[in-house]
Amino acid sequence: MIAPAHAADWTAFIGTYTRGASKGIYAARFDEKTGKLTSLGLAAETSNPSFLAVHPNQRFLYAANENPQGTVSAFAIEPATAHLKLLNTVSSKGSGPCHVELDRAGQFLFAANYNSGSVTVFPVRENGTLGEASKSVQHSGSGANPQRQEGPHAHSANVAPDNRFVLVLDLGLDQIMAYSRQLNIGATTIMNPGSGPRHMAFRADGKFAYVLSELTATVTAFRYDGRTGSLDELQTISTLPANYTGPKSGAEIAIHPSGRFLYASNRGHDSIAIFRVDPEKGTLSATGHVPTQGKTPRNFAIDPSGAFLLAANQDSGSIVEFRIDQKTGALAPTGAALAVPFPVSIVFAPARR
Repeated sequence: MIAPAHAADWTAFIGTYTRGASKGIYAARFDEKTGKLTSLGLAAETSNPSFLAVHPNQRFLYAANENPQGTVSAFAIEPATAHLKLLNTVSSKGSGPCHVELDRAGQFLFAANYNSGSVTVFPVRENGTLGEASKSVQHSGSGANPQRQEGPHAHSANVAPDNRFVLVLDLGLDQIMAYSRQLNIGATTIMNPGSGPRHMAFRADGKFAYVLSELTATVTAFRYDGRTGSLDELQTISTLPANYTGPKSGAEIAIHPSGRFLYASNRGHDSIAIFRVDPEKGTLSATGHVPTQGKTPRNFAIDPSGAFLLAANQDSGSIVEFRIDQKTGALAPTGAALAVPFPVSIVFAPARR
C-alpha cells in the first residue's frame, strides 16, 4: 500500500537498460523536505527505456527505446500510484535513440538516434499520444577518432530556453547543429576534433550554454545567441582531477536551478565534478569531485527544489543521493540509496493525492 502523497512529494521515474533483472521504467517516491526515497517498483514494462522526458503539463512521460529498430513510447502518469499507462509507440526513424526532449510548450518531441546519426521530430497530441514523425534529418560525415567517430552519432537534442531552436549534439562529427522546431537547419558550431559532444545544459536565462564532451571529459562554456542559435566559445575545462590518468568518459551535465553551480558525471573515475558558475561571465571554476559510491554514473538529476542530487550508477545498479550545499554547491552523501537494475535516466513528476 503506497502512503498518501503530500505537497513536497515527487515521483522519480528511472529509465534503464532492460538486461538482467531490469524490465523497464521504475519509480520511487521522493520527499523534497527530507530527501527520503521509497521504492515503488516497476512503473511500466518496456524495452530499453534509456532516456526519459516529462511533458510540461506533467501528465505524460516519454521514453526513448534504445534498440536497433528505434522507437519512442508515450505514457500517461498516474500520480497516486506512479504507474505508467502506455499510450502509443512510434518509430524513431533511426537506430538506437538515446535522448528525447520536449519543446517548452509540449507541442513537439525530439529524438536523437545515436547509431544512425539522425534527429527526428514528432507532434504531441492533446491526449499525450505521439503522432508519426513529421520530419527526420540524417547527419553525414565522420570525426577524428576512428573507433568512436566513424560516422555520425546524434547524442542529444536540447531545446533552448526561449523555445526557438533545438541544438543537436553529434558525438561522431564534433558538431552542434541548431535547428528550428521544424528541423530546418540554422547555425552549426564546430567543436575541437575528437571531443565528442554528448549532452548540454542551458542557464535558465538562455545567455550561456554548457556542453559536456564524452571523449575528452571536458565542459565547454558558450555564450548563446538566441537570435541565430550560434554559440561563442568562452572556455573549456576538464571534468577530471589534474593527476587522473585512467579512462575518460563524460556522461551527464546539469546546472543548478540557482544558476550558480554546474555538475558533470565521470564514468571510469566514477564521480560527479562540481563547478562554480561566474554569474556575469558564464565561465566555470572547478571546486572538486565527489565519488558516486557506485560504478559508471551515467546520469544524475537535481530534484525540483535544488536541495538534492540523485546519481544513477548504471553498472552497480544503484541510485545514490547527495545533499547540495546551497552556498558552495558541494555534495554530501545522505546515506539514502535505492537498488535499481541498470539505471540510466532520472526524471521527476509531482505525486498528487
